[in-house]
Amino acid sequence: MLKRLDKIRFRGPRTRDDFPDLGESPPPSDNECNDEVQPKPRAAPRDTEDAPRDPAGSGSPTMAAVVQDFQRSESERLSEVKGHLEIALLEKHFLQEELRKLREETNVDSLRQELERERSKRLDLEQKMNEKQQKEVWSSRLQKWLHERFGVYIEDFRFQPEESTVETEEPLSAKRLTENMRRLKRGARPVTNFLRNLSALSNWHSVYTSAIAFIIYMNAAWHGWAIPMFLFLAILRLSLNYLIARGWRIQWSIVPEVSEPMDPPKEDLTVSEKFQLVLDVAQKAQNIFGKMADVLEKIKNLFMWVQPDSTRKLYICLWVAFITSCVLPYKLMGFMMGVYAGIKFFIIDFLFKSCPKLRDKYDTPYIVWNSLPTDPQLKERTNATVSRRVQPVVSRSSLATIPSGMSREDDTGRSHSTKKGPFHEIFNLPESERPLAVCENGWRCCLINRDRKMPTDYIRNGMLYVTENYLCFESSSSKSSASKKNKVIKLEDITDVQKYKVLSVLPGSGMGISIATPSTQKPLVFGAMIHRDEAFETIYTQYMKILTTSKPPASAEN
Repeated sequence: MLKRLDKIRFRGPRTRDDFPDLGESPPPSDNECNDEVQPKPRAAPRDTEDAPRDPAGSGSPTMAAVVQDFQRSESERLSEVKGHLEIALLEKHFLQEELRKLREETNVDSLRQELERERSKRLDLEQKMNEKQQKEVWSSRLQKWLHERFGVYIEDFRFQPEESTVETEEPLSAKRLTENMRRLKRGARPVTNFLRNLSALSNWHSVYTSAIAFIIYMNAAWHGWAIPMFLFLAILRLSLNYLIARGWRIQWSIVPEVSEPMDPPKEDLTVSEKFQLVLDVAQKAQNIFGKMADVLEKIKNLFMWVQPDSTRKLYICLWVAFITSCVLPYKLMGFMMGVYAGIKFFIIDFLFKSCPKLRDKYDTPYIVWNSLPTDPQLKERTNATVSRRVQPVVSRSSLATIPSGMSREDDTGRSHSTKKGPFHEIFNLPESERPLAVCENGWRCCLINRDRKMPTDYIRNGMLYVTENYLCFESSSSKSSASKKNKVIKLEDITDVQKYKVLSVLPGSGMGISIATPSTQKPLVFGAMIHRDEAFETIYTQYMKILTTSKPPASAEN
């Protein structure tokens, strides 16, 4: 069909006047549109125009020919218009078919509906975006307002990693040490005064004051006002402290306060004073830490069933307290505890402190606490138990073989030995010579022989023993010639025994013992002895005992 349409061409421009009225022509049918139209040959108008016309206009053949030509041209025009109409109808039908096919292929309605849906979705999204933007605006305003109002407090609750700060330690200084000791005394003074007053109330130091305090406390405990009473006392004490800080002179104490004399601070301390200060502080720290360690170890051993009798009592008391707290109301429990605390503090403690024998028999907490062992005591008990198990049992037959005049202790003393062998073999002494009980393990010291000039012979480290007749020094050298460096001094040969101070710069009386004998030009010095006083008392006592039994008493300086 497209090929047919391409063949149809209009020859020249046509006007509406050239076509007859379309309403008068019969409508073409579909069959006509589908039939092929055979164009009729059209007579050229030039032949008619070229025909000679009669100038006179006469003659019928000429007019008939003109009419015939006119009719023929009109029929040709009609046939041409009919062909054009058929072509237009064909084009219309063709375009309708093409439009229908395009509609079917493109599905315009579905696309239009989808387009409408997409448009509605876009409108919904725009509406949601606008709402979201509005919410964000409001939320930002709210956050800004909260940050302005509570930002400082929120920053305090922000989690941050803990920073490990290393505290700078001050170097050891005598001046700083003295100042810290004074600060410690001043800071602990209120606590010590408070504890002193409590102890005075419990001991009835002032009968009138203790009686009033006992009556007030028992009345408060009877009416259930024990806790409010303690809170009121705390408020009262703070009020008194405020008045004292404002310049009021208020002194209330059951026990009069004793003001310790404060030495004026010294700017420059000598080496001896500095060393003595360090020793004093070290001694106090040692005692305090020792007491704290004893308390903690006793508590640990109490809960670890080290001493079952004491722990069993605590176990039973905890069960009784638990069952009582479940059965009795809390008000009655508070009343019973308050009354018991008052009677215990004001009456029972006073009786126990006044009568020590009564306390040793009936004060159960005191007895349990004193019976609890510390770790060093447990270690000593274990060692003693092991030594008793290892020590051979002496039979009756062996006891019968002991010579008369010799005790069992003398016989067992023969088995005493040091780390290097039996005691009597090391010092070439009789078997009856053994260390005294106080120095059975020896005293660690260093022997200073000022007669020798070689450094190896001048000072020797070792252990010092005292027997009934001899003073023995065992060198700690591991060489084969160590036995030659051992020293044995007969007590009756000693001419003088004194406490000796090796370095005069150091404070105190020293840590040495000077022994003078006829065989030495300068006295022998046993220095660096931790238990110097104990060793001196033992040597001096045994020395005087030897002198009183054998010779007239000789002078000995202390």
